[in-house]
Amino acid sequence: MLLVLVTADSAPMRLAVFASGGGTNFQAILDAIADGDLPAHPACCVSNTPEAGALERAARHDVPTAVVNPSDHADAASFGNALLDVLARHEVSFIALAGYMLKIPPNVVDAYRGRMTNVHPALLPAFGGKGMYGMHVHEAVLEYGTHWSGATVHLVDEEYDHGPVVLQEPVPVYADDTPERLAERVKTVEHRIYPEALRLFAQDRVHFDGRTVRLDNYDSPVSLSRP
Repeated sequence: MLLVLVTADSAPMRLAVFASGGGTNFQAILDAIADGDLPAHPACCVSNTPEAGALERAARHDVPTAVVNPSDHADAASFGNALLDVLARHEVSFIALAGYMLKIPPNVVDAYRGRMTNVHPALLPAFGGKGMYGMHVHEAVLEYGTHWSGATVHLVDEEYDHGPVVLQEPVPVYADDTPERLAERVKTVEHRIYPEALRLFAQDRVHFDGRTVRLDNYDSPVSLSRP
């Protein structure tokens, strides 16, 4: 059965962004909203650490913030309930993970199933899973010797980097690359495709059937020549 994620008469997307670091993808989302390219309201920014640069970005844009640290809770369910309390308080309808370094508790996944995305700095399912985040991904790509990496936006489920893929875009890997140079090229793609993926959700253009995702009236801007 085909599941439609957002109905045409739904209220505008109230977006929570979860981030643990500097928040450059969060900034790309905020910029897309400000430019009118993403029809959403930034309802809140949630982090697991008060040192996250994303919280400073949120404050500069008058976006409410919350710090929910799992070490303050007895177990994953309690941690999840604390997150759900924040999300309910801000009437959040969709979650975007943007450099969030923690696994989402099962009760939050259940509550926002089909309404929570993540961006990963590789072409999943390659170079994903536990421990594959940040510079570790780019180091692994270069060590393996692959000629392509990229960025993936996917739905979030109970496993690391496992949910259905929404958008992907490849990035070439060069023989003289360093992890830092590759990371910069991948990050540029992330900043473009993550707001685009969220726009598709906000416009009721994303549907899925199992692991198959269909995007209504969407043609990828990437064209790769075939040999």
